[in-house]
Amino acid sequence: MTSLRNNLRQFRQHAQFSQQTLAGMAGISRQAYAAVEASTATPSTEVALRLAVALGARVDRLFSLAEESPPAVQAELVGAVEPETSINQPAPSRRATLAQVGHRLLARPLVGRVAARHSLVEADGLILGGPEPGNLVEIQPFDGGGAQTPTLVMLGCDPATALVQLELGRHGIRLVWAEEGSYQALAGLARGEAHVAGCHLKDDASGPYNQSWVRQLVPFPCTLVTFADWQQGLIVAPGNPKDIHGIQDLAAPAVTIVNRPEGSGSRSLLDRLLQTGGIPKTQVAGYQQEVGGHLAVALAVASGLVDAGVGVQSAAATMGLGFVPLEEERYDLVIPNHFLNQPEVQVLLDLLERPSLHSRVEALGGYDVSLMGNAVSQR
Repeated sequence: MTSLRNNLRQFRQHAQFSQQTLAGMAGISRQAYAAVEASTATPSTEVALRLAVALGARVDRLFSLAEESPPAVQAELVGAVEPETSINQPAPSRRATLAQVGHRLLARPLVGRVAARHSLVEADGLILGGPEPGNLVEIQPFDGGGAQTPTLVMLGCDPATALVQLELGRHGIRLVWAEEGSYQALAGLARGEAHVAGCHLKDDASGPYNQSWVRQLVPFPCTLVTFADWQQGLIVAPGNPKDIHGIQDLAAPAVTIVNRPEGSGSRSLLDRLLQTGGIPKTQVAGYQQEVGGHLAVALAVASGLVDAGVGVQSAAATMGLGFVPLEEERYDLVIPNHFLNQPEVQVLLDLLERPSLHSRVEALGGYDVSLMGNAVSQR
């Protein structure tokens, strides 16, 4: 058994090569390649170099010594740690992602809502002990790959971000995505914790989406790029058994809802429509129950725990649920101008103009992608 650890399978699958194809490019048999990929054989220097050229990767990203643990690194702790959790708990609660944003290496604890969407979020290492002055923590990486891989950090709540994550991965870029409400995403961007933030916040006074909120919350020049216009509404059970057709029906005694956290665009929409309809929040059963994302709202409805919740149509369609439209919103990606020329951001902007991504997002349901990739404004 070789002591060499390799990432061949991951890189081969990203490149969409078969074992036979990659073996031919390296000048070896498919059986010999399979043994290397399974870590039961060690490649020669020449074969390792040929594999690196074929996959467009550095040799040290493909192969490393299995017995060598990467040294601990110091990173700045960001993101909210929920009150009932602690980074000093046993190892499973100390998982974290690592990402370089500008000149800062940031560690985001994977605890509470950010630790799982519909699958566990991949971690890069473990937090060792509590934060030191300057909110610095020591991280023990699982391997050296995460910190060296080209990385883009995005905050936002759009379920379609999972499709962007896949597309970026095909270009060798890792997307670190923290599912945050719009206000929290812009606040994190303002603190320098991300390269991109997604938001759908309406200015109740002037009417347009997002620009005024970006001006309020982000202290440096940014470019807003449209991701999509989407349908936001009430996610209800199949067949709409509680006969819910608008906000006014949420005050019915037999109806229970689930809400999104304060600062999210969905919570903002619900509050605005309740106020317009003259419906006190206290009359809406479940108003204080919160979940972290659109798919979490749909899951709560699908499981029968609640009768309705505000979310995007794509989340309802994914779960096979009913949907009552309330309002069309624009979801923008906010990019600090000082990151616009970063290669990973340029790849993202290029992807937003590709018909293949447009088709994949539109197929989710409830998305108008006709303006995807268009710059809304600069400030």
